Amino acid sequence: MSRKIVVILGPTASGKSALAVKLAKKINGEIVSADSRQVYKGLNIGSGKLTKKEIDGIPHHCLDIVSPKKIFTVVDFKKCADNAIEKIFAQNKIPIIVGGTGLYIQAVVDNIVLPEVKPNWKLRKELEKKTTEEMFKMLEKLDTERAKNIDAKNPRRLIRTIEIAKTLGKVPNLDIQCPSWDATQIGIKLPDKILKKNIEKR
Repeated sequence: MSRKIVVILGPTASGKSALAVKLAKKINGEIVSADSRQVYKGLNIGSGKLTKKEIDGIPHHCLDIVSPKKIFTVVDFKKCADNAIEKIFAQNKIPIIVGGTGLYIQAVVDNIVLPEVKPNWKLRKELEKKTTEEMFKMLEKLDTERAKNIDAKNPRRLIRTIEIAKTLGKVPNLDIQCPSWDATQIGIKLPDKILKKNIEKR
């Protein structure tokens, strides 16, 4: 069997998970969750995690695997997803990646190798006291090139980028390696009114 994966992506409450289950039944697939909230145990309602009945016997990977007290990074997700994909291929089944976390999906589809830099809690506390403008100026001094293409208003992104730059000397470019599979991506788009109703219902 050729190494092909299916990716289902879209906004919150658009019906990705339900569609993935239906598709998995039709194409002999298993699901890899690419959701940065559903990975945590107990975060069920707001994240729209499927119930046991809704899962309907279809194996799910990278779902409900870590305590909310622990940090789970995109690096951790990439390891989980890569392992799951290989296990699914070994059973001659098709991996179906489902989620709304863009960086998680990109890490798998483009096979991005990310820098493994552990959180520096002391530095984070210091940075949290600063404004985004102050952090952006810090980043400009640390890594001019990275500062050119970062969201200067996103405090979490700035903190993590400064953390990496201070640890490694600069922020390395994303190392994109040729993936060992072909990906078919399916995007879900609902009218805003329907999407808002789905979110309110949840």
